[in-house]
Amino acid sequence: MSDAPPQPPAGGWEPRDPTVQEPGGADAAPAPAEGRTPGRPDRPGTPPGREARSGRRAPRSGTGPEPGHGTPPGEGPAPGRAPDPAPDTGQAPGPGPAGHPTGRRAPGTGPTGPDRPREPKGRKRRRRTGWRRALPTWRMLLGGLLLLVLLLGGGFLAGYHLIEIPPPNAAATAQANVYLYADGSPLAQGGQVNRESVPLERVPRPFRQAVLAAEDRDFHTEPGVDPGALLRASWNTLTGKGTQGGSTITQQYVKNYYLGQERTVTRKVKEFFIAIKLDRATSKDEILEGYLNTSYYGRNAYGAQAAAQAYFGKDVQDLDTAEGAYLASLLNAPSAYDVGARPANRPRAAARWNYVLDAMVQEGWLSRPDRDALEFPAVLPSHPTAGLAGQRGYAVQAVNTFLARHGVLTEKALAAGGYRITTTLRKDRVDAFAEAVKAQVLDRLDPQNNPTDQYVRVGGASIEPSTGKVVALYGGVDYTRQYVNNATRRDYQVGSTFKPFVLAAAVAQGAATQRGERITPNTVYDGTNKRPVQGWTGAAYAPANEDDASYGGIPLHTATDRSVNAVYAQLAVDVGPEKVRRTAIALGLPADTPDLTASPSIALGPATASVLDMAEAYATLANHGKRGLYSLVEKVERIDPAGDRELPLPAAGSGARQAVSRAAADTTTAVLRGVVEGGTGTAARAVGRPAAGKTGTAEDDKAAWFAGYTPDLATVVALMGQDPKTGAQKPLYGAMGLARVNGGGAPAEVWAHYTGTALDGTPARDFDLELPKGSEIKKKDERETEEGTEEETGERTEEAGAEDATGATAGDRPHPAEGPQAPQGPQAPPGTPAPARPATDTLVIE
Repeated sequence: MSDAPPQPPAGGWEPRDPTVQEPGGADAAPAPAEGRTPGRPDRPGTPPGREARSGRRAPRSGTGPEPGHGTPPGEGPAPGRAPDPAPDTGQAPGPGPAGHPTGRRAPGTGPTGPDRPREPKGRKRRRRTGWRRALPTWRMLLGGLLLLVLLLGGGFLAGYHLIEIPPPNAAATAQANVYLYADGSPLAQGGQVNRESVPLERVPRPFRQAVLAAEDRDFHTEPGVDPGALLRASWNTLTGKGTQGGSTITQQYVKNYYLGQERTVTRKVKEFFIAIKLDRATSKDEILEGYLNTSYYGRNAYGAQAAAQAYFGKDVQDLDTAEGAYLASLLNAPSAYDVGARPANRPRAAARWNYVLDAMVQEGWLSRPDRDALEFPAVLPSHPTAGLAGQRGYAVQAVNTFLARHGVLTEKALAAGGYRITTTLRKDRVDAFAEAVKAQVLDRLDPQNNPTDQYVRVGGASIEPSTGKVVALYGGVDYTRQYVNNATRRDYQVGSTFKPFVLAAAVAQGAATQRGERITPNTVYDGTNKRPVQGWTGAAYAPANEDDASYGGIPLHTATDRSVNAVYAQLAVDVGPEKVRRTAIALGLPADTPDLTASPSIALGPATASVLDMAEAYATLANHGKRGLYSLVEKVERIDPAGDRELPLPAAGSGARQAVSRAAADTTTAVLRGVVEGGTGTAARAVGRPAAGKTGTAEDDKAAWFAGYTPDLATVVALMGQDPKTGAQKPLYGAMGLARVNGGGAPAEVWAHYTGTALDGTPARDFDLELPKGSEIKKKDERETEEGTEEETGERTEEAGAEDATGATAGDRPHPAEGPQAPQGPQAPPGTPAPARPATDTLVIE
């Protein structure tokens, strides 16, 4: 055996691809393993091809095993025997494989043996196998961590710069309009959100500290967000421990004021960045003030002020420590701690209340002795939101209409809310009006057995003549049951309550009869039923009297007592219908009152003014003809946490002017006193003090009115008939078990009941009247004396309504302005008595 080193073949070493199938196919007998000396067996346990993979030398091309050293196919070498070196061929070394100049293989592929290229120094990295291949390496972990930091940092910077503080949402700024009685007590709240924002100074310090103890004790020292709390809340949520808050007061305020209550990732991200910016741009006190005014406390109460009213019936500044701690407890879960709504909540609520107080002690905000002295507060029972029930809704509706009509606030501004409106309404008088209606009307209705009773509606209004303030309204039985306000609606005829305006116009204008005689309360008119009016150039008009009664010659004041239509239609023509219309407007009726037309029929009251309109006009008469602004509102303030701002408002009684002369107003009052003392309105005498008034009945008895006043109070009451299903006007025949309902009945009775109660405890005053000469009302014996004097002298004043021998009345004669008189027939005998007066003084002649 030669000791010379093996020499490469003439063609150089040629590597062999172990994946190439040897000739003979898979079923051929195994060939001698490559890479070993022919005739030498393989090492025990060495798999085929290992030498090639490990870089061992491949066999020479075209050579086989040496003779005598072959190994039969399938047999291996003896264990532990090394392969023999190849024999020396005597050939010089040639080029190596793949062009290697030394004829050697590249590192890792050369043959084994002493001349094999050396591997690089250092330990060879072991290849990961099995399940370890699924685990990241430390290099991967470090790279991922760095990438995550970069992403988070970039996301934070992008979010901080891209997300701006938005304007507040509409729900957060919406507030209720707060309506107050004249004395400042609550009347109603209007609007969809029960909130009244208040400045932080009005919130007691113990209440503020209780809120911080319950929600965020480190509020004044921590930043706007608490990352630790956020992570903890997220982890608890993910691990199924329940939804956690993790929000600071600043974040909760951002959610309430700028965003919304939806639970989304987007909202939470926005909340995070806005809270950071807000904390940098806004003081802690401003954030706390906003939080207190936007938080929900249950019972539809948003904000501390609304909560104080809902649970304790007081303003927020009047809360004590125990009450403030209870309200702070509610912030966590209002329905779970409301002991007024569910008494079973008391143990849970008490535990939460104690938790808040103990936290205040821990923070040094409350001493232990003071804490031990506190008792759980008495919480008001929970009732359905009163809102606009009862008379509240009618009052709110009337007030809003007043504000819009006078340009103080638009309907849009009122709908947005946020105003505190102090009205002129007095709670005692509003309640007195409701009691009077109940006693005199509602308690007498039986709609189950009397179908007509279901049609009855009542409206009322009361004004102080001297101040012009509306002190009471009655709009209906309940605003939530009867939406239409009977005090302000303008769709029912006022009837004969309009007649005093005609009388006032006659005196104010110095009007004369068709004969040219100055009109006074003692002027005699023809009260014949269906008598055609004289001096009217329009269509013929001959109104009927009540029950078709005829009165012949009748003094004007008596015609007023009995509400004679024929007399007042002629009086309207004598004055001039347009002048009558202008006088009614001057006294208080709106110029756009429906059916306020200048015609003889205007005197009978076809106009459909409201109860409040009529009360204003009668108050002008009670105030000696002087009219100022009749007001429902004392003060309007814009609710603002920075400080309430008062809006300019025309004051009640401002712009006072003489609507009609005092002589005209006082003369009318003198005549209307007779209506109460002995005319159709005698039921009003139950008031027990001097009063004046007028009854009225609409066509077909669809409405009955009484309008009256004392020197201190002017009030109008109306009963109206309306179908509750269709809204159609209905006659009141048979209502309350009466054959007919007229102004001298229930309306006058309600008026007397209310006025007596409202003025109870005040001294009764008589009217201070200044009557022009000749306007003093003459009694019947005085008239008879004057008539006897005329008989003795053979003279008679030709008043309108006096008949001549031909049967024609003086009203038929041409007015002096129309030219010379036509020849007259013989006069009726002097002293002819007037027709006898009906036996009853309460007959309504409309």
